[in-house]
Amino acid sequence: MTGRVILGVSGASGAALALDCARVLSRLGAKVDLVLSPMAERTLALEIGPEARSTLVGLAHRLHPVIDLGADIASGSCPVAGMIVAPCSMRSLAAIAHGLDDNLLTRTASVQLKERRPLVLLAREAPLTLAHLRNMTAVTEMGAVVMPPVPAFYLRPETTAQITAQIAARAVDLLRLGLPQAQAWTPEPKGNTP
Repeated sequence: MTGRVILGVSGASGAALALDCARVLSRLGAKVDLVLSPMAERTLALEIGPEARSTLVGLAHRLHPVIDLGADIASGSCPVAGMIVAPCSMRSLAAIAHGLDDNLLTRTASVQLKERRPLVLLAREAPLTLAHLRNMTAVTEMGAVVMPPVPAFYLRPETTAQITAQIAARAVDLLRLGLPQAQAWTPEPKGNTP
């Protein structure tokens, strides 16, 4: 049994990443504790469609209101395997970097850091300001992994769905829950050289 994983979804572009992370976690047998920001709900509808929220919630074990700072996952005593924020807005990144536990998403991210559990942030913005870069440095120094959702072009993806699925699988792999889910790069065999 893989256990529980928190999936935080903030309002940055890249809502498909949240769905794909939930799908990978579901395949692994993880129980997903889902936290959606208000802007995440809006972005899911804008980028995927009106059914996106219900699809995502259907993949989760539990949905927690973002305002519920009394949820069990807001405490370090709640046993979870880690957390992914997909996508992670610059607002959420800044709050996590500065310990502003003002909602359940940022609080649970802080809990992962203080408990030394995996925290993977799919930080989504371009170009980056100096504030963004400093916040990324700060969370990295605290133990988080900042993983901008960069396509694995070497796999020659043909669709956006293939790109987001690979990024999500790599993010889940960073939690080290079981066998790797992402497609690995394999170099072409070199010819025999004297």
